[in-house]
Amino acid sequence: MQRLKLFSILKHSFQQRRCFSALPSYTLNDALQEQVLVEGRAKSRAAILNKPSSLNAISTSMAGRLNKLYESWEDNSEIGFVLMKGSGRAFCSGSDVVSLYHLVNEGKVEECNAFFETLYKFVYLLATYMKPHVAIMDGITAGSGAGISLPGMFRLVTDKTVFSAPETQIGFHPDAGASYYLSRLPGYLGEYLALTGEKLNGIEMIACGLGTHFSLHQRLPSIEERIAKLITDDPSVIESSLAQYGDVVYPDITSVLHKMELIDRCFSHDTMEEIVEALENEAAETHNEWFTTVLKKIKEASPMSLKVTLQSIREGRFQPLDQCLAREHRISMNWITKKVSSDFSEVPIT
Repeated sequence: MQRLKLFSILKHSFQQRRCFSALPSYTLNDALQEQVLVEGRAKSRAAILNKPSSLNAISTSMAGRLNKLYESWEDNSEIGFVLMKGSGRAFCSGSDVVSLYHLVNEGKVEECNAFFETLYKFVYLLATYMKPHVAIMDGITAGSGAGISLPGMFRLVTDKTVFSAPETQIGFHPDAGASYYLSRLPGYLGEYLALTGEKLNGIEMIACGLGTHFSLHQRLPSIEERIAKLITDDPSVIESSLAQYGDVVYPDITSVLHKMELIDRCFSHDTMEEIVEALENEAAETHNEWFTTVLKKIKEASPMSLKVTLQSIREGRFQPLDQCLAREHRISMNWITKKVSSDFSEVPIT
């Protein structure tokens, strides 16, 4: 029933529980099936994002297939839990911004809307999933790639994991639930990550709560082999298996997490103008190159993206996920129709 709340908030096409009647009809042809592969295990299923040439960037059809697969698996009593991973050097680099960029510039608003609705529905489906979920976030995990993994129960990160929310750098805003999970990070770390597009590694993700388990990349085959043999729907059993191959890790001395006092001091302000002023004052007073680097990244981003992103995260801090997704949907649609800004459509993306 909780899922109905999100669907009714988003659009009329969300009024029926997990209904895709208002969206394009997805033909599960060979090409589409190859983009999201399925592996059957003893008591589980694995969804494998399989577009390595585009770093597994998620498209409308991929999100639609994920929705249908996950719905069928949730209703199947023979399946105890679900796993998701990516092919190649990325888990998921985020939304297929190249296709979205072209759709925006061709004026195909309905196709853009279908993408956001399908993607956000999957994010919420995963957040309310009735079965344990394991996301193996090995490699690049950016933007919507985090949105389709972080809401799940278990998030396994590795020494190859690279997390980021780079949307302001391309004239957009962090979406797919970003205003929910970024706003719940320690202090004002979420604002810092969203406004600068700065990256976190797997160890840092564990330290700030984005990841639940850490393992070296080279151990993944052993972990997957063990998980594949599990005949259970008990989260504690899955957790024990993940922990068996896990490592206790701590951020190194160069980690941005050791600069939380500086981040909180600068990024706690109410407006972008005040944040920039605080960074400029710190740079002038301390001659610390870190402040100069942060300022450079902010000034390279879209000014409107920065303002909208800051407000979105601040509102998200006091909203549940369904309200965050509904608000992000409104922002996204206003963005692609250029009611807010034309920055995204003007950024050269090929």
